[in-house]
Amino acid sequence: MTRTDHDTPATILLIDDHPLLRRGVAQLLELEDDLDLAGEAGEPEVGIRLASELDPDMILLDLNMPGMDGIATLKQLRERGYAGRIVMFTVSDHEEDVVAALRNGADGYLLKDMDPDEMVRQLRQAALGRMVISESLTALLAEALRSQRNQPAAPDIHSLTQREREILRELAAGLSNKLIARKLDITEGTVKVHVKHLLKKLNLRSRVEAAVWAVQEGVEK
Repeated sequence: MTRTDHDTPATILLIDDHPLLRRGVAQLLELEDDLDLAGEAGEPEVGIRLASELDPDMILLDLNMPGMDGIATLKQLRERGYAGRIVMFTVSDHEEDVVAALRNGADGYLLKDMDPDEMVRQLRQAALGRMVISESLTALLAEALRSQRNQPAAPDIHSLTQREREILRELAAGLSNKLIARKLDITEGTVKVHVKHLLKKLNLRSRVEAAVWAVQEGVEK
């Protein structure tokens, strides 16, 4: 059985307003030793409260819910200090939804029509600190970035320091700040500062944009 980098299972909180889907996910996770459904909520407000109480490793968050939608819920979770992984779990493959979620602090974007085995594989990757995006969306995301490239200051890899380039390569591999810090033997705080600087230099708005751009430019090699 593939495991996370801890001996204990990765805990997951599911926030989705469809009872049948919640039951399906619960049954799927029951079969896995290394993924544990710690809680579930059918309403965003309840989910936000549970996130604070349970402090799960990861939150699976629906995008389209009555009342507070997934993006607003995502913002609230981050504003209230939730630092775990947040993966959007939705039927929407619209470019603006994907970009909005990733820009507002999501660590992944998975579509509900994916194969159950693939979903479990992606959740394991997310639990390990990697960014996860449904394969069918990567081309869409790259195209979204390309269409925004009409701005005057295009990203320039030569503006980065050697350390910033190293961190950009790890971002392109989907690693979290914690994993980058461990790999480069520096503090997580130092990684955050470098990420902030490299985003500013490249005129990009999020680590996901930087990762996609780096892959496009071949920076990760």
